Amino acid sequence: MLTYEKAGVSIDKGNQLVSIIKKMTQGMRFVRGGSKVGGFAAVADFPKGYKRPQMVLATDGVGTKILLCKEMKKFDTVGIDLVAMSVNDILTLGAEPYLFLDYYATSKLDVAVSKDILKGIVQGCKESNVALVGGETAEMPNVYAPGDFDLAGFCVGVLEKGKEVVGQKIKPGDIVIGLPSSGVHSNGFSLVRKILSTQKISFHHALAGTKRTWGQVLLTPTKLYVKDVLPLVKKDLIKGMSHITGGGLPENVVRVLPQGVCATIDTKAWKKPAVFTELQELGKVPQDDMYRTFNMGIGFVLIASEKKCKSILQAIPKAKRIGIIEKSKNQKPSVKLL
Repeated sequence: MLTYEKAGVSIDKGNQLVSIIKKMTQGMRFVRGGSKVGGFAAVADFPKGYKRPQMVLATDGVGTKILLCKEMKKFDTVGIDLVAMSVNDILTLGAEPYLFLDYYATSKLDVAVSKDILKGIVQGCKESNVALVGGETAEMPNVYAPGDFDLAGFCVGVLEKGKEVVGQKIKPGDIVIGLPSSGVHSNGFSLVRKILSTQKISFHHALAGTKRTWGQVLLTPTKLYVKDVLPLVKKDLIKGMSHITGGGLPENVVRVLPQGVCATIDTKAWKKPAVFTELQELGKVPQDDMYRTFNMGIGFVLIASEKKCKSILQAIPKAKRIGIIEKSKNQKPSVKLL
């Protein structure tokens, strides 16, 4: 006799996981008009305080960082990464991240591993004041090899119409402000793994000059910037924002610049985390490639007028003034690293 479970899919484990999620999400942000976790779909009213609310949407994953989770057998932080990748993107438009859903696909459901992953997702949502309103957990034997899994996240933000922060007011003389990253975040792990494997360095080996292993350092979750930045947006202090992900500073800052300006960034204005210096030396990675692959210690960028820069630096003490907006030699916006 054949059953769905014998074919590799356990409905009972799926139900068990839903029960765990319901307990985890108690005390999270309340969604007016919302339905409970476990329904077919989620319903939510817009939050109070908006006259002409618009939805802002984003989706992302955590890339090959999941391979490191498997190697280290540590799964309780990658959920924070998942939330951060989407809520930080939502934030760049000046929007308030509001709702989150996740997609978790695996070969065979391991409740203990799944619980750890979801623990991180819930933590990331709580830290960003986002409601986890649903998701999907899929067992897919033969699509994924035993032990494999993948994650995707989906975020809905809310923005008052006409209040978009899209960089259109940026002009020469404005200041580029960098907010520190917590490390590698969730980009560039294919290069990280290539460098370490070429040098025959295990994730369990110590990172030079530290008391932590490579795995511990690399699994540091992506920093969430919502609590620091959203209050500044509401005070109208910021003209443009960039989340520094794949493409690094050059390819992310340029996305918010208007025609006719160049962001000149002084790469000596902040101290690079040791992990980037070590990766560059071990892999003999060219400087340009480092800055196009990794965040290099700056995870989020704000652009503001000189007048408002002081207020931002006072509000976020670890923020650094890292550059200036200059007139471009041509109409195409650009980024120059010094």
